Amino acid sequence: MQSFKRIGLFLALNIVIVLTLSTIMSLLGANRYLYANGLNLQSLAIYCLVWGMGGAFISLALSRKLAKWTMGVQLVPDNTYDARLVELKQTVHQLSREAGIKVMPEVGVYESPELNAFATGPSKNRSLVAVSSGLLRSMDRRELRGVLAHEVAHIANGDMVTMTLLQGVVNAFVMFLARIIAYGITQATRSNNEESPSSGGFAFMGITFVLELIFMVFGSIIVAAYSRRREYRADAGGARLGGRENMIAALQGLKKNFTIDTMDSAPNSAVAAMQIENHKGKGLSRFFSTHPDLDDRIARLQLMQVN
Repeated sequence: MQSFKRIGLFLALNIVIVLTLSTIMSLLGANRYLYANGLNLQSLAIYCLVWGMGGAFISLALSRKLAKWTMGVQLVPDNTYDARLVELKQTVHQLSREAGIKVMPEVGVYESPELNAFATGPSKNRSLVAVSSGLLRSMDRRELRGVLAHEVAHIANGDMVTMTLLQGVVNAFVMFLARIIAYGITQATRSNNEESPSSGGFAFMGITFVLELIFMVFGSIIVAAYSRRREYRADAGGARLGGRENMIAALQGLKKNFTIDTMDSAPNSAVAAMQIENHKGKGLSRFFSTHPDLDDRIARLQLMQVN
């Protein structure tokens, strides 16, 4: 039942995004970029920017609510008598104050046997830190502090915003290049009596679709590379906030209880998760990994100088 609810919410959100962006396109007139005598590059650029970045930033704006709806995150109430939850919230708020965050993040727990945590939100002062019930049960105080410091570092670094911006730019470039090349191919291969792209030719649409798939693969490599870099930065920030030994203990605890569930742990680019991936040079797959190898992360922290 919960899975159907998540799917329903996901579909509803995407319908809202599509309707919103379609309305914007109609108002701007940017959805009419193909003409019988050629491409209107200005309209095409606006079209790609709105579609490429619009969806990403709408998801970012709704990221806290989306996380609560789709993952069942329950916020820790102020009047809870559960000592573990009290400590969880106090630790997040203490680390946030030390990181210079003015408005304290919301703190929540979601039901999942995996060991994971994530941070999300449209800005530093409108953020959420959530941990899985499995992590809360399995990790000791030192390990938990390291995990929470890592997530607070993501918020302090503004990682959700920069990741969303990068994804939006990649989306826009993919759409723009695919349509430019598809137009060139259809113009070069069609005869004078064939339908032009301006009439919505199937050849143009088909080539555009294939090119978008190809370019998105390369775009995913760029996004994944940046994601790995932000994880190193969050590890370093977590070490400064929560203590290097605690950060190392957290990663070692994750490695010891190695599980992976990418669908639940990282629902979109607006989420910075403590997701566990352990790609040790396994061919091309390492280029698509959003998180570095745990051993590499631990080794970097061990060599790090913390003031």
